[in-house]
Amino acid sequence: MNDAAQKPRREIALRPTAAIVPQRSVQSKALLAVIVIMSFLACLTIGAVGMIRATADSWASQISREITIQIKPDDSLDMEKALEEARDLALSFIGTKTGTVLDKAATSRLLEPWLGAGLDIDELPVPRLVVITIDERNPPDFAAMREALQKKIPQAYLDDHRTWVDRLVSMARTTVVIGSAVLGLVFFAMVLTVIFATRGALAGNRHIVEVLHFVGAESSFVAQEFQKHFLLISLKGSLAGAFLAAGSFAAAGWWQSSSIATPESDQATALFGAFTIDWTGYVGIFLTMLVIAALTTLTARFTVMRTIDEIDHIRSDPGRLDIHQE
Repeated sequence: MNDAAQKPRREIALRPTAAIVPQRSVQSKALLAVIVIMSFLACLTIGAVGMIRATADSWASQISREITIQIKPDDSLDMEKALEEARDLALSFIGTKTGTVLDKAATSRLLEPWLGAGLDIDELPVPRLVVITIDERNPPDFAAMREALQKKIPQAYLDDHRTWVDRLVSMARTTVVIGSAVLGLVFFAMVLTVIFATRGALAGNRHIVEVLHFVGAESSFVAQEFQKHFLLISLKGSLAGAFLAAGSFAAAGWWQSSSIATPESDQATALFGAFTIDWTGYVGIFLTMLVIAALTTLTARFTVMRTIDEIDHIRSDPGRLDIHQE
């Protein structure tokens, strides 16, 4: 008796509880792939729109900070003296900061892409330039400055770049509108794709919903289990797509920085600016992740509740069972 009492008791090992919803089903993998692709496209579009908008704003800001005085060559004109007088006259107006006279070498470099290297400025009637930086918040009186220049130096012409600024502003607005429209289409396609993919994945797990409902599980419990499952899938997919988009911009930025002073990099920089996105782009990417997760989760909940309602209707009307099976 004592020997029997002293024998060690055998502990019962319990198997870990399996998840109600299959974690690695074909439908879940397909939904994950769809979410990764659509979130990548959406985040890429957000970053591209933000990058183009920032580049256009930078162009407009750079042009609006400067004005240019052009002086046409004339046989009776002392060009160097006229350049100094034009600069001093412009700096006498309130709202101007600094003035720079472009020498012959700088002028030759400006014309080099069109006329080639080794250009002799004295052989061609090339206008000379004076660049004046201005205060954007308190710009000078351009009309008065233009009139004063015309009186003192008739060959001088003041260009305040307002035409270019207006064109750049219009281009920036058009680009933002087009990018926003593309972004809206991408989001619309993403919403439809995620909804249909989620419904397809739930259709493959309809038998699980039926079994849980038949054994007496509450509808809220079944919906919550499926919500957790699809929320995890959507977070994984949207996070992977966001990282792929951010990695694409990082790779483009690395290529741009590593290939400075090359024709390809210079053309890309002049057209698109720096391949970087600001904080608003990252906020947009984060909001995209939240939208995808919310859409997937809500679609899963509504589909499960609708499936349970269909099961209840079929049970309450046995005649519909044959119709449903057909």
